Amino acid sequence: MRYIRYAFLALLAICLVVVALANRQSVALNSLPDGLATFPGLGPFAVSVELPLFIVIFAGIVAGLLIGFVWEWLREHKYRAEAARKKGEVKKLERELKKTQAERDKDKDEVLAILDQSA
Repeated sequence: MRYIRYAFLALLAICLVVVALANRQSVALNSLPDGLATFPGLGPFAVSVELPLFIVIFAGIVAGLLIGFVWEWLREHKYRAEAARKKGEVKKLERELKKTQAERDKDKDEVLAILDQSA
């Protein structure tokens, strides 16, 4: 199974290198459209950068993955909170059970109390 994973990763790396080599031409990446950049007060936000196309593609993929991960993390918050609440409740009940067992076994012989706890 490990070799299949390595083969998949090697194939993915080869594909990424081929895409990068095929898309080396420079593109202009603008922060605002030309019409909006001429609006008063928006001039400082109009930034233009020349980058190779493959960097723009890979940056878009990475940004999409990060946005997806953050979105899922926020969406699953209620499940993590519920799990933490249940974990605290289980610990509380375990402490209560040990206390109850200790009270039950205080008049018993030590050997019998140990045998009851192991069962």
